[in-house]
Amino acid sequence: MTALSASSALVPAGRQALALGFSGSLGNLDAYIASVNRLPMLTQEEEVSLARKLRDEGDLASAQAMVMSHLRLVVSIARGYLGYGLPHADLIQEGNIGLMKAVKRFDPEQGVRLVSYAMHWIKAEIHEYILRNWRMVKLATTKSQRKLFFNLRSHKSGLDTMTPEQVDSLAKTLNVKREDVTEMEMRLSGRDIALETPSDDEDDKFSPIGYLSSEHSEPLKVLESRQYDRLQSDGLETALSQLDARSRRIVEARWLANDDGSGATLHELAAEFGVSAERIRQIEVAAMKKMKTALAEFA
Repeated sequence: MTALSASSALVPAGRQALALGFSGSLGNLDAYIASVNRLPMLTQEEEVSLARKLRDEGDLASAQAMVMSHLRLVVSIARGYLGYGLPHADLIQEGNIGLMKAVKRFDPEQGVRLVSYAMHWIKAEIHEYILRNWRMVKLATTKSQRKLFFNLRSHKSGLDTMTPEQVDSLAKTLNVKREDVTEMEMRLSGRDIALETPSDDEDDKFSPIGYLSSEHSEPLKVLESRQYDRLQSDGLETALSQLDARSRRIVEARWLANDDGSGATLHELAAEFGVSAERIRQIEVAAMKKMKTALAEFA
């Protein structure tokens, strides 16, 4: 399968393709980019309607429409990774895979646009492709580094680390900074590290691939975290505002006075208000129930 075939396979045939902006062959990258840039963007209402049809009815035509309208986003994101020396078409293909994964997992009830949600998945696929196909550290990127790269080995006497005098001499000979000589020597002395270890033993969990990705950056996790923070700040204040002064004082003294949860006891509050400990407990139960209702409506 070619770099663009995965995306081209999504293009409807006949009049439907022409209506979406695809007119003619997509045999080269420029034609593909021009075509996807002509595709109309969905409104938020259209996007939500299509996402619900996909979720509830498994309607693949809805999924296709959502993917097609966001192909230009993949092209734009992929363009930002051209500096890695990998083909633009391959970057787009990997990004399109991420887009399709995003469409499959997209929840229209979260109140976020697909364009925001899909960016994570598109970049994740492109990142994975780059890690599979590109050396982690480029040895020579600047003019002075390229000069050092081709001359350093011939000036070194053996495999031992260069002495300060040798570093100074080479820097003077090549007309570069001594810091550049030291850095290039370290790069040449280093080695590539495999992202995944070949064995199946317990050491695998310590390979770089095990800690490069983080589930905390997954869009749904981010949204859940934001909602939790909102409930803890605005939501809690809203719920407390529904209580009378005595009930609020009891709840705050019992549960919000200290971070470790060691609040006032029922007997301490009973003495403060001149009632029984059982009465304080009843007020607390009623207040917590009222707050729970307020928090549910707030969420």
